[in-house]
Formats: sequence, structure tokens, C-alpha cells
Amino acid sequence: MASFRLIGPGRAGSSIHAALVRLGWASLGVLGRGHPVTGAAAGTDYLFITVRDVDIPAVAAAVEPDPTAVVVHLSGAAGPEILGPHPRRAAVHPLVSLTEERGADTLVSGAWFGVDADPGATQAAAELVSALGGRSLAVPAERRALYHATATVASNHLVALLGQVERLASELDLPPEAFIALARGSLDNVAALGAVRALTGPVARGDWETVQRHRAALPPRERDLYEALAAEAARLAGRDLPAS
Repeated sequence: MASFRLIGPGRAGSSIHAALVRLGWASLGVLGRGHPVTGAAAGTDYLFITVRDVDIPAVAAAVEPDPTAVVVHLSGAAGPEILGPHPRRAAVHPLVSLTEERGADTLVSGAWFGVDADPGATQAAAELVSALGGRSLAVPAERRALYHATATVASNHLVALLGQVERLASELDLPPEAFIALARGSLDNVAALGAVRALTGPVARGDWETVQRHRAALPPRERDLYEALAAEAARLAGRDLPAS
């Protein structure tokens, strides 16, 4: 099994560390804030730099390059070029939501990874994804900002929407689990049919009277998000949303 060292024991770093140790990889240590990192690439197959995106270039520059180590970051928004001086660089972004409680489990559950690597690190990046039981998406550096924006919509914005569901369920004194089950079914439908065919509900039918009743029933602080998403549903359905 490969050996690895890690700089940055945050959520992503702790998750990848736990996942690889579980798979039998040899951990050579985790370096946090205040630890010297100059020799971190020496004597290891992989060096993971899992600090904040804005800090990756400075941390990578502080590590003395080693010709045998593959230096990896997990950022979705940037390519391997931010790893600066290292001869074998890879960007391997887990296309999953990494929580503190379930991060390692999520990484070994057949996740997708957005990958871009220098020619000398391509095989090593592929072997990393394969070891995790994952699937690779080739995302070159010039496309990574758009790729990461898409991931943000799919994950973070979805969570924000479900936050509204939780608030509205609370207004009704009903369990949010009932509506989360509805959301899960809708995701399954999109996966099977595509978004256009999966769209149901009053906007898809052009039932503007019901939409107007929704507007009137919603708490004022919840209306803007409803309006924005109703307009997007109308665009998906090829309709124009009437003004309130």
C-alpha cells in the first residue's frame, strides 16, 4: 500500500486521512498549524495539502519539492498549478459533502472525483481514486471554477433550500422528514428522467391560481426564495411566471 503525509487536519483532511488509513495506506503523520512543513514531501508517496483554498499556494511553496512525491490538493475550484514548485501535482476534488461525522464513510462509498493532474502524476491520481472505490471526472484547470460552481449549486444550494423546507415544516408543526422523503423522490426522478420530465406541481401545469395562493400563505421572509425558484421552474417548463 502507498504511504502518505497530510498537512491540514480540517474536515476534508481528517476525512481523507481516516479513509486511507481504513484502506490500509501507511500514514506518516498529520501536520497542523505551527508544525514545520519544509520536509513534508520527503519519503512519502503522496503529500496531501488540505488547508483552506486561499492558503494552498503558500503552504505548497513552503514545502521543499521532492521528485518522487505526488502533491495533492482537494480543492474543486483550482487545478494543480496552485501547488507551485512541485514536479508531480494533482487536484483531486471529492464531489461529495464531507461532514465531520460521515466524511470517511462518504469518501469510500463510490464517490465521484473531479481530477486534473500533471502528466507525471496522472497515474498516481487515478490510483488514488481507484483505491477509494471512486470514479473520475476529468476537469481541466480552465473549467474548474465552473465545475465548482455547479457542485456548489448541487450541494450547498440544495441544503439551503432544504433549510427553507425545515422552517416551513416547523410553521406547520409537521416533521421535516416527510418533506425530505419527497425531495429524495424528486432527486431519484431527475436521475432517471432528467430535470424537465421530472418537474411536477403547479408551475409545470400552469396552475397560476395555486401559485398565487402559495404566495399569500408564505411568511413574508420566505417569499423571495419561493419566487426565485418558481421562476426557475417556469423556465424549465417553458413558461413565464406571472407577476405577483
